[in-house]
Amino acid sequence: MFRILFFEPRIAGNTGNAIRLAAATGSELHLVDPLFDLEDTKLKRAGLDYHDLAVVTVHQTLDAALDQLLPARLFAFTTQATTRYTDISYVPGDILMFGPEPTGLPAEVLDDARVTDQLRLPMLASRRSMNLANCASIAVYEAWRQHDFADGI
Repeated sequence: MFRILFFEPRIAGNTGNAIRLAAATGSELHLVDPLFDLEDTKLKRAGLDYHDLAVVTVHQTLDAALDQLLPARLFAFTTQATTRYTDISYVPGDILMFGPEPTGLPAEVLDDARVTDQLRLPMLASRRSMNLANCASIAVYEAWRQHDFADGI
């Protein structure tokens, strides 16, 4: 299916929600250090009982994550992009990368030659950003929708 990559996430509850998203859609969730304690009660509460149903991998660095995940297409989500997330024809195995909560992906990650394209989720003008887990959900469901929700009920 699709792979969600959270680069240095900061809020345990968002990652807990992403665990539920991964379990519900068959996506993989990849986390890049540094991050919070994976035993955090907010992460556990947000993830409910889905932890055993999700594929979650923690990587020490972005390079380590990409060494494992490439050669797949890597889409970096940022409010600075001009391409909308709906303008892409997704293929299984695509990596949907999101940055840390309050800052988003840093310039050196956005400019990495391994990034296939930068994508944005439209929102009203003068809004900074949306919740990380919500953004990942929107993107994963669009990619999955394009494949007629394969294996879904």
